[in-house]
Amino acid sequence: MTSPQQPPPPPPLLPLPRPNALREVIDLANMTFEKNVDIPLKDGQGLCRGNVYRPKGDGKWPVLLTYGPYGKDVPYASFHGASFSEIPDEQKSSLSAWETPHPDYWVAQGYVVVRVDERGIGSSVGFLDTMSDQTSSDFAEVIEWAADQSWSSGKVGLLGISYYGGSQWRVAARKPRGLACIIPWEGMTDYYRDRVRHGGILANNFVKFWWENQVGPMQYGTEEKRPRRFGPGVMGPPVGPECLEGSVPLSTRLALRRDQTIDNKENRYLDDPYHASRVYDLGAIEVPLLSVANLGGILLHLRGNVVGYMEAGTKNKWLYFISGRHDLPFYLPHFVKLQKSFLDAWLKGEDDAGWLKGPNVDVPAVSVLVRKGNPGFNTTEAEATFKFRSEKEWPIARTRYVKHYLQGDKKMKTSAPTEGGKDFELQALGKGAPVNFEVKFEEETEINGHPTANLVYSVPKRADGSAPKDIDVFLTLRHLDTNGREIYYTGTAGDPVPLCKGWLRASMRKIDESSPRHKHYLPHRNYESKDVLPVEPDTKYDLLVELWPTQVVVEKGSKIVLEVNTGDSQGCGIFLHNEPTDRSETDFDGTNILHVGPGHDSWLCLPIV
Repeated sequence: MTSPQQPPPPPPLLPLPRPNALREVIDLANMTFEKNVDIPLKDGQGLCRGNVYRPKGDGKWPVLLTYGPYGKDVPYASFHGASFSEIPDEQKSSLSAWETPHPDYWVAQGYVVVRVDERGIGSSVGFLDTMSDQTSSDFAEVIEWAADQSWSSGKVGLLGISYYGGSQWRVAARKPRGLACIIPWEGMTDYYRDRVRHGGILANNFVKFWWENQVGPMQYGTEEKRPRRFGPGVMGPPVGPECLEGSVPLSTRLALRRDQTIDNKENRYLDDPYHASRVYDLGAIEVPLLSVANLGGILLHLRGNVVGYMEAGTKNKWLYFISGRHDLPFYLPHFVKLQKSFLDAWLKGEDDAGWLKGPNVDVPAVSVLVRKGNPGFNTTEAEATFKFRSEKEWPIARTRYVKHYLQGDKKMKTSAPTEGGKDFELQALGKGAPVNFEVKFEEETEINGHPTANLVYSVPKRADGSAPKDIDVFLTLRHLDTNGREIYYTGTAGDPVPLCKGWLRASMRKIDESSPRHKHYLPHRNYESKDVLPVEPDTKYDLLVELWPTQVVVEKGSKIVLEVNTGDSQGCGIFLHNEPTDRSETDFDGTNILHVGPGHDSWLCLPIV
């Protein structure tokens, strides 16, 4: 167990530049572009700079605002050229930026687009601490600043993907003046559970890639900025030093930031000050929201979008499921139409759909995506074969939670086993093959909601008499067609992914059933240091694992497979859990035994609609 991390020493502050030192006003044919507008911060310890794209002439317009770490002046074409080439032409220009609304389009629709570098990034001066309490506090100040400007109607909406979606939940809970609505598009809500500690297990690999290739190179004062790595040792084209008064020595830059790759490794529990400072109350959100969840985001955003919808305090909330690659759907015409309809209603009072009446009047609260068949993956044509269906709530009220018991012959049945018990040995740390259990469906069946699995585990002593101190459980749900071939879906990066995954560290198995957040289909764990439970050799433990939400129609004769593993497997892509200090040989190496059959409550519970 690690002790809570001490607060970092006060950083060496950089002198603030003179007001609007870099501000430019650029008169374009279709808009007025104010570049590097100063946005003062109340604590006096930093300065944000933003780009303002607004309709020409005098007037007041609603504002679409993004606040993030990727460099507001980095062209989308430079950040990820291949992705940029695939988005629709009406959603791209030299002003486009990764994961944010396209200024040319939205200004033409009567909006002001404001894109801001967060403190410590790009042209914004100060201490860099991504996804922190500071980030949310600064973001709230930026929203209030935007609401007060002469070109603003006083109403601010938030629209963006991923980081630009996840930050919306946190700032909305602060209730900044002027904030009128949010559309968190593939935006996690829970820093610990959704991003860095899946079931208590450190999810390190993506954060390392993200930090080293997308955030660190954008820090204020970096002499040569390069937006991201596109292959081993291959960086994107230089994009800096743009909008900087000058370079800052590396030693100073290191002192002026918190590094997520270090912080997440050193802080294991939610009561560590580092993680505790990132906790907020979704119930405090009062503004209307449209949460857009991608079923293919099985290792980062999906859970957060669903839980965010469930727990947000506002009565005006909608949940919309989509599929497809992480970067493309946001810009497709039918989804842009959805965004505009929602924003026009809450920011302009122009309601073509009935949003202002609230959920389930004209606009159903939930739009589920029905994934049926095997159209392939990573093409818009494949995604278009899936159909949307309206529902009134989430989870769907008519859901039946059906337990499928694991059998000694590697089958799953809806009746508890009375014979054929068996112990399955798995080599820890992903060193051996997984164990797969399957169930064949005799009629077409829709799975839609939150699966769980309870597995009975133990660990024997090692040959030298020592014993593992912990168990890491990695679960995957797979879909096989009538010929036994796996059906793949589109993952975050266009990669083939299974239905969903789930994880649990046995020492973090304690469930808080007294929490209002606890549900039988969504077990709630506090993940605090006081919750750590020992794992003793030759002792059986029931491990109840939360799998992330999913949807699929299983056709007659097709199968669902539960893959039980001790490490990452196919479908993880870059989202790996392979930090050796978190999953050490001393604590984990050895044999894990999975017990199934009579007397052992090992099952997979599927939400059947």
